[in-house]
Amino acid sequence: MSIRLLPSNLINQIAAGEVIERPASVIKELVENSLDAGATQIKISLKAGGKTLIIVEDNGAGMSADDLDLAVERHATSKLPTNDLFDIQFMGFRGEALPSIASVSKMTIITRREEDAENGWSISVKGGDKEDIIPVSCSKGTRIEVCDLFYATPARLKFLKTDSAETGACVDILSRIALAHPNVSFYLYADDKKKLALDASSGDLFDMRLQRAAAVLGRDFAENSMPVLGERDGMKFSGLISLPTYNKANSLSQYLFVNNRPVRDKLLLGALKGAYSGVLENSRYPACALFLEVDPMRVDVNVHPTKAEVRFYDQQGVRSLVVGVIRQALLEGDNRSSQTGAQEFMARLETQVANYSAVKQSSPMAFREKAPVMPNSDALFSSLQSFQSRLPRPAASRSSSRLLPDFEYQHSVRVEEPKVEDVAEAGPLGVAKAQFHDTYILAQADDALILIDQHAAHERIVLEKIKAAMSAGEKLPSQLLLLPEVVDLSLTQKAALCGEFDTLSKLGLVMKDFGAGVVVTEVPALLKDAPIKKLVVDLADEMAEWGGTTVVEDKINHIAATMACHGSVRAGRRLNIDEMNHLLREMERTPHAAQCNHGRPTYVRLDVKDLEHLFHR
Repeated sequence: MSIRLLPSNLINQIAAGEVIERPASVIKELVENSLDAGATQIKISLKAGGKTLIIVEDNGAGMSADDLDLAVERHATSKLPTNDLFDIQFMGFRGEALPSIASVSKMTIITRREEDAENGWSISVKGGDKEDIIPVSCSKGTRIEVCDLFYATPARLKFLKTDSAETGACVDILSRIALAHPNVSFYLYADDKKKLALDASSGDLFDMRLQRAAAVLGRDFAENSMPVLGERDGMKFSGLISLPTYNKANSLSQYLFVNNRPVRDKLLLGALKGAYSGVLENSRYPACALFLEVDPMRVDVNVHPTKAEVRFYDQQGVRSLVVGVIRQALLEGDNRSSQTGAQEFMARLETQVANYSAVKQSSPMAFREKAPVMPNSDALFSSLQSFQSRLPRPAASRSSSRLLPDFEYQHSVRVEEPKVEDVAEAGPLGVAKAQFHDTYILAQADDALILIDQHAAHERIVLEKIKAAMSAGEKLPSQLLLLPEVVDLSLTQKAALCGEFDTLSKLGLVMKDFGAGVVVTEVPALLKDAPIKKLVVDLADEMAEWGGTTVVEDKINHIAATMACHGSVRAGRRLNIDEMNHLLREMERTPHAAQCNHGRPTYVRLDVKDLEHLFHR
């Protein structure tokens, strides 16, 4: 078989297969061109999810007739002033977008460079065949119409999804681009219906990003987020991250940018996950809008056809910066907890009040013999359960310790009078007044009622004690077992666990290879009451899942979090007033005390004004 040169049209179609996957890909390339042209307003219109028509209009610089003629040629660009492929200052630079799109569709470009120019110019390209440029009347900027996408390659057309699914993908990609450019207005219409309207924000950069984040990620995110800011070795890292107690079931709400370019980079995603290690459950994901600025010479954006991935010159430096800045922000904001759950809780109580008022008005005689109890313990417990179940609790958190007695749950409130010294020593979390359902502590502060989940709170305290000892280079105090505990494991579990004996020993958990499993001889003093077999099996399962690719620091944090969960006071454990107040004082001295190791809130604060609002006072 002889070798031949491919025709230019086929070359463009091959390039389109790499760059243009669906209508959203067209929008990404065209909108980035508009931003490179200095546009401050961009409007997109779709028909049939972009399959039959895509229109992108902007008020950017526009093009002259000569530039327009070159714009649809392969590898023609105005964005690479030198031949240095690393000195990239624009979103686009390869000159593949327009010819690739034109090779698989019917494309028309109308553009005008100056407001006072005599006229604009138009060119049409159908399936890669370029027509003559003609003068037209138009306003400043550029309008690109893409009709019948993939008509020239029908095999790709059948792989597109439904119109609504393709429209959703277009909204998503435009939202990502819009987050990086809050000073630009973006509008998207699908079949003449407005799907997205993001007006340009004003103020300083942080205010603009916050306004745009509220519009894209929702107002709940804006209310439950905190800023991050830091720099190192010429790199700048900034943006917004969610409180650990405000999290998602997937990573779709994670928006990452490198030099204002939206990316889905494995290094950055891994660093984000590592930064939340110990404050968020592995199966949950924080929401964020994060921006990394790097010298273009120290990052390669040309490693992926769609530029969705990048490669950093100093990968460890980038990871260290991201993890360090986020952890510092989490530490400084650890006295905050997600407001969403508290708002849901108050809404349920307001409903209870409304129902009570309605019943009283309809049957006034029924309330003359005895005072009403509002809300009753069943209703309060239901509200608390609803709040805590917003994030799923791991199975380990529901099981009772083998060394603790099993209590039957009773819908009751046990009240004890606090001691004088407890009141004098009370801090922001107040003084304990009662224990509800042997699970929640009710505390009174100067201006609020505070509800504390005793297991979640103690879990955080134990974890931070373990981490503090590790950071000081100390071996955790351990307790020798009178009778060593033998734990049977599968081959996979045992292989994974045996490779971490040294790490576990430093944490006070000493074990040895023993037959088909391991034998535990010492346990951390902090975890002396933990269910040992369950703890070892869970650690083995997690290590087998991580494999050998996990960063050592992250691995140790995961181990510590698992150990803390098993060694904490369980829900259902009856506490006396001294134990409750001791727990509150420990919380006040503990970093990240507002959430447990899995990202669930440890307490809810109900201000007096909120309670007064319930009773119309």
